[in-house]
Amino acid sequence: MKHLLNSLLLFLGLSWPIMGAHAAKTPDGARLYAQHCAACHGADGRGGVGVPLALPDFQAVASDDYFRTTIRMGRPGRVMPAFPQLSDAEIDAIIRHIRSWNPDVRPPRYDRTRIEGNPEHGRELYAKHCARCHGEHAQGGHGTGVTFSRPRELPIIAPALNNRGFLAAAPDAMIRETLRRGRSGTPMVSFLKQGLSEQDIDDIVAFIRSLEKEAARKARAREHGETPAILVEESSYGLEETVENVKAAIIGKNFRLIRVQYLEDGFFPPDQVNRRQVIVYFCNFNFLYDALAIDPRVGLFLPCRVTVVEREDGTVLVMSINPTRLSAVFNNEQLDEACDQMRQTYQEILEEATL
Repeated sequence: MKHLLNSLLLFLGLSWPIMGAHAAKTPDGARLYAQHCAACHGADGRGGVGVPLALPDFQAVASDDYFRTTIRMGRPGRVMPAFPQLSDAEIDAIIRHIRSWNPDVRPPRYDRTRIEGNPEHGRELYAKHCARCHGEHAQGGHGTGVTFSRPRELPIIAPALNNRGFLAAAPDAMIRETLRRGRSGTPMVSFLKQGLSEQDIDDIVAFIRSLEKEAARKARAREHGETPAILVEESSYGLEETVENVKAAIIGKNFRLIRVQYLEDGFFPPDQVNRRQVIVYFCNFNFLYDALAIDPRVGLFLPCRVTVVEREDGTVLVMSINPTRLSAVFNNEQLDEACDQMRQTYQEILEEATL
């Protein structure tokens, strides 16, 4: 008996530290979700900038593989970022936490079998039944989903169906099941209840799948595009004349001049400020409102500004941030287009002020 007790104590003494170390390494899905997902999808999964993840109808059609691929790849060109830094165990922990909101919903399992359908007929049906929410080219709804940037009649922003991340994550069977049953709590209705046949639904699925090649091409172009962080031109004029040229170029582009100040104003006492560094603030309020409606985070680098600096050797440089480089951080294709337009305007202002 004593020998048995000693063996038991030895077993417990060796096993508990191992078990404790194993438990300590188990990722905390609730903490990871709060850290990486809650800001967009809501602390309770009810949505916001991102789609609501807690909807039972959504979880009933979304497989664990769908969640894994979505978290890993994100949605290139949309607000949803990729999370390549998370381990497989951490992603699985997040999924378990998401599933905990609907413990009675059993996760589906799909294979990757392609559904046979007529994509051209599906295109016609898509234009009639889907384009209003998902966009004429399946590019998704406008805005980020926050209250003041999304259309008021829509409680959520419709996802982009022509997106490489979505098409990689969602197998045909999942898309078909979503069309068949709809999604309670969103504008997504059951197409069967709308009178479409099973074949009609298969045709829409075939059309959506046909967007895959173009989605991959656009994603590659976005990922491989290299843009400088700052636009810089060397001026042929002195500092004061260059500043006046910048002001004239800004007004000539139909922007409102806001103010001109030294770059170091507010950082040093007035008598210590470097007066050979000047920043010019300006704005086009129509562009400002349009850009904020696309993604309010653009306010981080507005209003517009151009900086004029005279270096010690007398060279005068005119520079600005590159909005295209900054917009890429926000993973919003619509914002990219607006910021590329702004980049062209900045470049024209710099060139007009320095030539």
